[in-house]
Amino acid sequence: MKISTSQLLDELKNKTQQHLQYAETLLGKPEGDLNFRMSADSWSVLECLEHLNRYGEFYIPEISRKIASSATSSNSTFKPGILGNYFARTMLPKEKLNKMRTFKAMNPIRSQLNKSVIDEFIRQQKEMLELLKKAGHIDLEKTKTGISISKWISLKLGDTLRFVIYHNERHMMQVRGVLKNI
Repeated sequence: MKISTSQLLDELKNKTQQHLQYAETLLGKPEGDLNFRMSADSWSVLECLEHLNRYGEFYIPEISRKIASSATSSNSTFKPGILGNYFARTMLPKEKLNKMRTFKAMNPIRSQLNKSVIDEFIRQQKEMLELLKKAGHIDLEKTKTGISISKWISLKLGDTLRFVIYHNERHMMQVRGVLKNI
């Protein structure tokens, strides 16, 4: 699979803009609704967003550093790596979300959360939009980023961006599901 770099970045910008706009609507919801859980082991809206914020705390600075230190010029096409494509594709939401285990440090269940979680998510989405603009000027294949689960694995920047934004998409779908059940 090869995709136009500008097409990929436009898709990721659109998804991020949608996540940002949806998060802004959540600020108008009562905190009780945002902390509602469908079951004892499921996440609330705020727990979903806190989970994404925790990943954002790793990936946004990592992506920012790699973009800032990249001396490569942009390439008109992007070809995903085998591992990066696998990670990104597993994050894509399906009709019925498949359960996935998360690392303990990334699991916010039973945290005491308030709307500041939404503010942080919105801030991170705005920062991601800026990074996506900057990414248009560098080679998404040659620029590599670390990943949160292992310091020995690196992915192409394009795959990392796909993974992070598809992961956000997955949990935004989960948020919508929680709110439908209130």
